[in-house]
Amino acid sequence: MSAQREMKEMNPWHTPVTIIITVIGVMAIVALVTVAVLQNRPLPQKYKYGIVMDAGSSHTALYIYEWPAEKDNNTGRVEQTHLCKVKGPGISSYASAPVKAGESLRLCMEEAKQWVPGKRHHQTPLYLGATAGMRLLNMANSSASDKVFQAVEGALQKFPFSYQGAKIISGQDEGAFGWITVNYLDERLKQGLETRGALDLGGASTQISFVSDNYDGSESPSNSVTFRLYGNDYNLYTHSFLCYGKDQSLRMMQAHQSQAGPATVLDPCFHPGYTATKNYSVLYDSPCVSDRKPKDAPDTFTHIGIGDFLQCQAAVKSVFNFTSCKYSRCSFNGVLQPLLQGPYGAFSAYYFVMNFLNLTDTSVPLEDVKEKLKRYCATNWDQIMQQHPEVKLKYLAEYCFSGTYILTLLTEGYNFTSESYSDIKFIKKIKGSDAGWTLGYMLNLTNMIPAEAPDTPLLPHPGYVSVVSVIAVLLFILFIVSLRPLWPRCSKQPQIV
Repeated sequence: MSAQREMKEMNPWHTPVTIIITVIGVMAIVALVTVAVLQNRPLPQKYKYGIVMDAGSSHTALYIYEWPAEKDNNTGRVEQTHLCKVKGPGISSYASAPVKAGESLRLCMEEAKQWVPGKRHHQTPLYLGATAGMRLLNMANSSASDKVFQAVEGALQKFPFSYQGAKIISGQDEGAFGWITVNYLDERLKQGLETRGALDLGGASTQISFVSDNYDGSESPSNSVTFRLYGNDYNLYTHSFLCYGKDQSLRMMQAHQSQAGPATVLDPCFHPGYTATKNYSVLYDSPCVSDRKPKDAPDTFTHIGIGDFLQCQAAVKSVFNFTSCKYSRCSFNGVLQPLLQGPYGAFSAYYFVMNFLNLTDTSVPLEDVKEKLKRYCATNWDQIMQQHPEVKLKYLAEYCFSGTYILTLLTEGYNFTSESYSDIKFIKKIKGSDAGWTLGYMLNLTNMIPAEAPDTPLLPHPGYVSVVSVIAVLLFILFIVSLRPLWPRCSKQPQIV
């Protein structure tokens, strides 16, 4: 027993102080690693929300967006989580009964209450942006436009969100916000990639927006918008053509066809076998064509389709003016347009029309696209109805015109060629979010687009943990080395007497 006691006394590793120091050192190292891991462990995600209502000419849609609450614009990715399409026409259609404009929004707003967590309701911004339909109504009857907005605001203020107002957004803003949306969702702005131009087609207007190296905005400042996004400067060309959406352009074409006030109009943009009675007053009930109504026209006319693509294309071209251009180059109606550059995203009616016609693949040669559309337009109306019984007749009847109008607008209006046509991509969604102006609008109003490149951590999470662990091991080794003076004593063999 005395020999064992003497051996323990001669071995410093067995002294209580040394044992305590060692245990404390090991515990400190374990604690260091544990704290480092826990500190960098991903936390349960919390989200913020935003609501934007797109009050277009033909319908209204409600979009709900969400983003990480602790990041906001540095740089929590904003994503669309819900879309609700309001039943009925656009709010501009309720000019004679404005109260109904507000009532029409109620069901989608109730859906929004369910989709946004209750505790986030009061801090969720709610915006309504009205586009070309309300622009036209405001031009024709500003008093009626004001009453529609009053009704809409009264309805939206009844809900528990942070209401930020309803207003008409300009065509230039609509184009610019659409460009922001497309490039933000594609992460082109964040990564400094070549931007994608935006082509937006609605019922009452169309927008084109893109960045061109040979455009500095000096020729036509009204077509220029400058942004600083993610640390890069963008000089954006953008223009909106009011009355050149697919619905209003159809009115303009039919107004051209019926200038003499005939009782029968033969229309090459509608299928052979199509016949309908149309009202002259309804056709000309728009600021886009109201000044062209023939004086001695009958109340109605018979609209007859003949389904001829080439004649339709010629009729569509009648709505464009290519006769004058005071700039270095123009699109149509004397509007400046710099040289096209880069890829383009075509959305809204561009996508829906071309998707219905099965013509979204732009790798198909343009001449083949025209040939397919030619065959479609020549198909008898009865056969078209049999093939698409689920589509409303009004929309079904207009696809021949709409497809022809899109190709004519892109090639004759915006100057896409057989070669550059393949630069266009018809898109509905990008990474789960609808392409359109609403996301760009909300990002702008909530100041959530970074003007500078976002801050990033020095090391990723796994790298940080590895570094801390290595440092902890080094500390432990240093601790052992610091005990080196004791090593000779520890290595001596015990003397047994």
